[in-house]
Amino acid sequence: MSKRIFGTDGLRGQVGTFPMLPETALRLGLAAGQYFRNGKKRHKVLIGKDTRISGYIFESALTSGFCAAGMDVHLVGPMPTPAISFLTRSMRCDLGVVISASHNPYMDNGIKFFDSEGFKLPDAVEDDITALILDRDTQWDYPAHDEVGKAYRIVDSMGRYIVALKYTIPQDRNLNRMKVVLDCANGATYKVAPMVFRELGAEVILVGAEPDGLNINDGCGSLHPEGLAKRVLAEKADLGLALDGDGDRLIVVDENGRILDGDQLMALCALDKMDRGVLAGDLLVATVMSNMALEVFMRQRGGRLIRTAVGDRYVVEAMRREGAVLGGEQSGHLIFMNHATTGDGILAALQLMRVMVEQDKPLSDLAHLIEPYPQLLINVAVVSKPPFESVPRVMSAVADAEADLGDTGRVLLRYSGTESKARVMVEGQDESQVRRIAEELAEVVREALR
Repeated sequence: MSKRIFGTDGLRGQVGTFPMLPETALRLGLAAGQYFRNGKKRHKVLIGKDTRISGYIFESALTSGFCAAGMDVHLVGPMPTPAISFLTRSMRCDLGVVISASHNPYMDNGIKFFDSEGFKLPDAVEDDITALILDRDTQWDYPAHDEVGKAYRIVDSMGRYIVALKYTIPQDRNLNRMKVVLDCANGATYKVAPMVFRELGAEVILVGAEPDGLNINDGCGSLHPEGLAKRVLAEKADLGLALDGDGDRLIVVDENGRILDGDQLMALCALDKMDRGVLAGDLLVATVMSNMALEVFMRQRGGRLIRTAVGDRYVVEAMRREGAVLGGEQSGHLIFMNHATTGDGILAALQLMRVMVEQDKPLSDLAHLIEPYPQLLINVAVVSKPPFESVPRVMSAVADAEADLGDTGRVLLRYSGTESKARVMVEGQDESQVRRIAEELAEVVREALR
């Protein structure tokens, strides 16, 4: 179809502009409800959200649409995205919905879906739902009057998720000697995350856990770990954990205040699994954004890395296809397929802390397995998003950049799936060269696509 309202991670945008309008959410509930009805007497959809103030708008609109389509709605309130994936499976729901714009500021919001197995929907299904939403002539298949849906509030969802997370750690392991600074980004994990770590015995110093609907991701969380690093040093903590607004990504700070991204965490977890003989096929799945140093690391350790398009959904699709058990993104999405079907920041933190406990080593001794090659990402605002291959001026500049870098670097151009921006990424061994090439290439893209 010619128009997609779904990006790399569902619908997303500024509240009050298309597609983040209440009438669009209502039609989305109608369309998804109609699409996923499968002939059973009752159909169930689970809806969760993060803490941003506009969540009330879209929760109500979606609930109306789903109920009108004949689906019972189970509301859990503010809960992390991976919790919705888990609860959709465990409660035998037909569909799970998350109302969140992840790491974006409060004035944005988004809507994303999980199928009955807890996996994000494929593009083809999203396109079918989009067609129903955008076609103003769509005739809704309303159920009989006595078969419309009901809405329920689920009060024990947090406890179910906490128990599931704790079971990912062996029964004979605990976090009794760990002191952790935990930044919840004033988002969906503000209640559940500290409970998990405290129940396992850790001393938790909590920041970013006073949401007011407007402060989600505001100078805190995984996009702003600098303050967390200072707090770790001040508290003499063993580590710092920074989650994002919907809890599906993790950035970590070691005891020396050094910030670790997803690539460094994937290297640590991959090595641990290889040493224990449980990394299926000695395979790690990452995206095109992961640093070349991670690829070299896997090769040197006898493993291999395959890359996907940006987006944890594409990582998961490749993991399912290849039978991989570990994958993720540089941004901090880590997927442990033996335990979850999507990225989970709390789960990733638990697996990291398990390694620390089992090896009885500080994080600084474990995590710095790779020294990332200098990499610079520049976001360029664009008016349109034509294929880069169709813009000769851009392709000529890319060819010149690749020739300049030779075999020791790479260039990656892609469009944001949620914003009107082009991502210009340059990577290589010489930092000054990387910066020069990235800035020159970004300027070409800016002029060519303005």
